[in-house]
Amino acid sequence: MQNQTISTAHEILDSVETSCCIVGGGPAGVMLALLLARQDIPVILLEAHADFDREFRGDTIHPSVMTILDELGLAERFLQLQHTEMREMVFQTSRGEVHLANFAHLAKTAKYPFVALLPQVDFLNFITREASRYPCFQLVFNAQVDSLIEEEGVVHGVRYRGKDGWHEVRAPLTVGADGRFSRMRKLAGMEPIKASPPMDILWFRLSRQSGDSSETFARFGARAILVLLNRFDYWQVGHVIPKGQYQQVRAAGLEHLRAVVAETLPELAERAQELRDWKQVSVLSVEASRLPQWYRPGLLLIGDAAHVMSPVGGVGINYAIQDAVATANILAPDLQRGQLPLKHLAAVQRRREIPTRFIQLVQTFLQNRVFALALAQDQDHPFTLPLPLRVLGKFPLLSGLLPRLMGLGLWPVHVNRK
Repeated sequence: MQNQTISTAHEILDSVETSCCIVGGGPAGVMLALLLARQDIPVILLEAHADFDREFRGDTIHPSVMTILDELGLAERFLQLQHTEMREMVFQTSRGEVHLANFAHLAKTAKYPFVALLPQVDFLNFITREASRYPCFQLVFNAQVDSLIEEEGVVHGVRYRGKDGWHEVRAPLTVGADGRFSRMRKLAGMEPIKASPPMDILWFRLSRQSGDSSETFARFGARAILVLLNRFDYWQVGHVIPKGQYQQVRAAGLEHLRAVVAETLPELAERAQELRDWKQVSVLSVEASRLPQWYRPGLLLIGDAAHVMSPVGGVGINYAIQDAVATANILAPDLQRGQLPLKHLAAVQRRREIPTRFIQLVQTFLQNRVFALALAQDQDHPFTLPLPLRVLGKFPLLSGLLPRLMGLGLWPVHVNRK
């Protein structure tokens, strides 16, 4: 493996010590920082950007995370933020509505049986505001991590470039929570096992009017799937396309894309004319992968840095946050004592790997048996829900299975009492 130990090529302005250095201010990173700070564990959170406001990030807060927020005493304050609530996953097809997952089935086991939708920037700002109440929390923006500080095979922190120059953060525990394109994963020389989802997604905006539905929904048309997310003053539209076909879609021209929108969503046909330039369209290359091992001595990867999730079901944020809770539950006592046994890093992976791999299998099934089939449909062969999902909807004892898997996960994590 390439040696990633820091060099002396750049002058280091300062070197600070903390108990935990977290790289990446996404959902997993901010939640872990809050959980440690509230236990009086010094933590520094490094975020590469100038703020949290980025486009086309996940917006879903599932019942599992609502439960975690409730355990932290934050759920009701969180729900005061402007948001919408999805109580059922509904697909609209040429044969009528397909009800895939009704979260009302969770009413007996979850206090908040719905998915809350709001811009991710609002969630991240909310959690970091809470973390800022604790003096042992520090957030650093514009912190571009350049290398690991590694001595005798043990990671002792990172070196990063800020606006004013180069800095070091040294810590017994360094956590990579920097997402699907993880710099920390690359620096650590960790190679993920990759899957091949059969789709990509084009994202763009269309204006939203007062008479529009307030619900988030998906529309299955002839060889087209459009997902609409309510962003209050506009619709964020996801156009699902077969894997690797963006160049073909672009070659067909914006007029063809506008026609697809108009055909699939007649009520938005006029607003499709708002698409005037390909700069308005962003491409999400859908990926799924997992690391065989999430840790090295002194280093742990969580969230998408450890397991890239498909957007199917919108579960990525929720599994990342559950990773953070499991990390805090298992490692906080070690950090308070100033010791970090390697077996406890392995325990985090053991606690979270089975639920993660299981939901990735569920996502693969839905991608291959729902989305891939829907993209292959035509007027003569309209989309039909696969038999296993039709069976789930017919029997009361089974109908709550998919909502539970999507809403709570196979093995939900709860916050340890302080």
